[in-house]
Parts: sequence; C-alpha cells; structure tokens
Amino acid sequence: MKQVIAVIKPFLAEKVLEGLKRAPLEALSVREVKGYGRQKSYLEEYGRTEYSQAFLPKVEITMWVDDSRVEEIVRRVVEVARTGRMGDGKIFILPGESYETVIDIGVAGSSNGEDEKQPRRTSGRKKGK
Repeated sequence: MKQVIAVIKPFLAEKVLEGLKRAPLEALSVREVKGYGRQKSYLEEYGRTEYSQAFLPKVEITMWVDDSRVEEIVRRVVEVARTGRMGDGKIFILPGESYETVIDIGVAGSSNGEDEKQPRRTSGRKKGK
C-alpha cells in the first residue's frame, strides 16, 4: 500500500477528482491548503485577484493506493493537473503507514453479535507486510 499526495491548483481539483472517480483507490481525502514552491516571491494574477505567491491556495488530495496501481493513479492526476506552468503542483508517493486499528464509523455491529451501536474495529496491517 502507498500513500499518494497530490497538491494541485484549486481550479483543477474537480477535474482531477472526476478523473479518479472510477480509479482503484482504497481511500481518498481532500483538503484546501496554502503553500509555495520554487515561485515563492513572484506575483501572478490568480483568478481575478493578485496574490503574493508566498502562500498560494492549493488543494491536497491524499489517496491510499495498492502498490500495483500507483503508476496508473499518478498518470491520471498528471494528465488532468498539468498546465505546463510553474505552480502546477507536486505529487508525493510515500509508503503506506502501518496502523494498529481502523474503526469504520459507518458500519454498525458485526456478525459476532456485538452491540450494533459500537463501531466495527478491524486489525491494521503489520509493518513490512
């Protein structure tokens, strides 16, 4: 499992998410973030407002992807998010973090007769497996 983090321009976020709609993802989250890269001190018109590019608005899409599908996911994001201009964003690929427990908030109860109001717990993967 890998964690893929794409930091992209906000106006492309919906298109990227649409391109990932049927992608083989384990999970996905989206956040509005601000930051800068190599362009740090330049000024550019962003939409109709001028921003100091010290902290430009971006969208961060975090995905958890099976190792065998990482290249496919990265290709989909790049195809949509690349404009060819400075500030298009970055994609970070990290090893999937090991976790001890996952609690599925949306699934109540289990097949072993536990209280239906209790969240279902599943064991996490051990590091290195």
